[in-house]
Amino acid sequence: MRVDRVEHIGDATLCLGDCLEILPTLGPVDAVVTDPPYGIGVLSGSHDGFFTGPNGRSAKFWGALHGDDGPFDPSPFLSLAPVVCLWGANHYADKLPPRARWLIWDKREGVRSNPLADCEMAWTSDSRPARLYSRQWIGAIGRGADGVYHPTQKPVAVMQWCIKILECGFTILDPFMGSGTTGVACANMGRRFIGIEIEPRYFDIACERIRRAYEQPRLPLDEPEMVQGEML
Repeated sequence: MRVDRVEHIGDATLCLGDCLEILPTLGPVDAVVTDPPYGIGVLSGSHDGFFTGPNGRSAKFWGALHGDDGPFDPSPFLSLAPVVCLWGANHYADKLPPRARWLIWDKREGVRSNPLADCEMAWTSDSRPARLYSRQWIGAIGRGADGVYHPTQKPVAVMQWCIKILECGFTILDPFMGSGTTGVACANMGRRFIGIEIEPRYFDIACERIRRAYEQPRLPLDEPEMVQGEML
């Protein structure tokens, strides 16, 4: 098993390496909340370099994502925790057991159709009713975002809503951490976080974002939109 680097920041443990090698070494967790690569080739050529959104902000992307050049197999992650939440699962739903609670993030916020997808969907291991959350976010450049660090990045508020509605428990694992948005959400919500990322460039960004989140005072958590961290 190879872990290239481990960082401990607040209640977060961040590992640089291959999650399939690292997962067997971890202790129990309460939930898996992650947005894995699932083979859509999000940066296949034309999106390499800078992307400018409709609000004029630009984000630097560095080519194709590791693992996004083929289909995703969710089976190693389904038994890791009592609660499992996998974003983008509509792309590999045929490999998942049927469950009632899908989480739907409406990215239009009732305004217009999105140039990419109008919504994103997460499969969960929960059998309670499906839930919908609306927050505008167009091509990773969205309302309230002044920092875009990853081509599939989600708003911190979306991940906080996800964790809250799933009643995830204290320790949350993200085996595809990316730029650390789930870790920022956990820092804001007082949860322990374990994050794994295979690409050093995004691992470094995640460490910095999570470190900054722990340096900020905690604000009330009644509504996801009201907590700090969205601007990280």
